[in-house]
Amino acid sequence: MLKDGGKMNKIILSMILCLAGTIAMAQTVTTDSTSRNTVNTDAKTKTIVLSPPPSAITPSINATNSDICTTGMAGAVQTQIIGISAGTTIVDENCEQLKIAKTLYDMGMKVAAVSVLCQDRRVFDAMSMAGTPCPFKGKLGDEAKDAWKKNVKFRPKPVERIDAADVTDNATKVGAGLIGLALLFLIK
Repeated sequence: MLKDGGKMNKIILSMILCLAGTIAMAQTVTTDSTSRNTVNTDAKTKTIVLSPPPSAITPSINATNSDICTTGMAGAVQTQIIGISAGTTIVDENCEQLKIAKTLYDMGMKVAAVSVLCQDRRVFDAMSMAGTPCPFKGKLGDEAKDAWKKNVKFRPKPVERIDAADVTDNATKVGAGLIGLALLFLIK
């Protein structure tokens, strides 16, 4: 009977489940509902689109060749209203002068190379202090010294020196100007 008891339990369980299923199926539910809605809408709508502002992208200035005498400078400013970007190259005249003098010297034109360097007042003064005046229209030595004395108007102009205080002053002025410009763009 123990072996048949397991089968018997399964049969009884199946019958209980069948009866429970028929009882659940035999019940019917009736729902009666009535709905009446009146909607009056008076609305003002405002749509705000939040999106990031367009980007002012700094232009890339390629100056990787070490044999050129230019430096790249670029910048960009972006506000919520407008974006500005610009870039340029700056020619280093001192670098150009040195390259020209070196090229002339390498070609064996030493007097011409010295003449190019003498266009800088610092070199002009150094050559005079050393007792070897700069060449003047093909004249060298004492002849050049006398020619320079007679033709003062052809001497290079003195170089204005900039000290640390001037650099700080200029940086402060530029910084204040940029802050003022940025605030101007932020005013609505």
